[in-house]
Amino acid sequence: MSDLMLIYGKNSVTEALEQGEREFNKILIADSAGHDEKIEYLKSLAKQCGVLYQFVKKDKLDKLTENARHQGVAALISPIKYEDLDSFIESNSGKNTSIILLDGIEDSHNLGAIIRSAVCAGVKGIIIPSRRGALVNSTVEKTSAGAINRISVIKVNSLVSAVQKLKEHNYWVIAADHNSKDNHFDIDYTDMNFVLVMGAEHAGISKSIMKLADYKVKIPMLTDFNSLNVSNAAAIILFESVRQFINKKRKNKDS
Repeated sequence: MSDLMLIYGKNSVTEALEQGEREFNKILIADSAGHDEKIEYLKSLAKQCGVLYQFVKKDKLDKLTENARHQGVAALISPIKYEDLDSFIESNSGKNTSIILLDGIEDSHNLGAIIRSAVCAGVKGIIIPSRRGALVNSTVEKTSAGAINRISVIKVNSLVSAVQKLKEHNYWVIAADHNSKDNHFDIDYTDMNFVLVMGAEHAGISKSIMKLADYKVKIPMLTDFNSLNVSNAAAIILFESVRQFINKKRKNKDS
């Protein structure tokens, strides 16, 4: 196995084992971990999957992870497989498919947090640029708490081309922009396939992408202190769509 990457954290390693789509070299467990329930479950799962695990000194894990919060677990594993956009569109041709497109998100923690929220909100795919943006690394894996293994990650050379292709396949493009007039809850998310575009931490969404947006929405604030983190903003908008879906199901059930 070549091009191994290091992942760490109980949830990250456990999720990768449970999903069964990544190839493991070995799992490293701190010998000071004791009889932690999650560690015991991880060991049992590793045995079932035929994955080797070994105990090491905590200092070794500290060094390997550059003193990150590894929770006593790390693993050498194959990188995630980025999905092709055309393949994603073909396999997700139903109604109410949601995607997030990240226009230049640079912080790995933000990328991981957005992925975690996206999976919880039922988002099917996340699109990132092959350049000028964070790619999946150990920090993303840890911050996503393993959610990276439950979503299609699509890496593209051109975000503009990706948006144009999605529009051709009946996706509506929703751009998050604090200068917009419409609020994020004014959109009906329940009757369309949509792409939620989130911009870079400082630069926001590029003009070329903004021109392609069908909707431009903001999260209303009670003060002029506009400092919502991009991962927080993404979660707020996504869970508004979740709220709408739940309410629609209730109304259909009661009618």
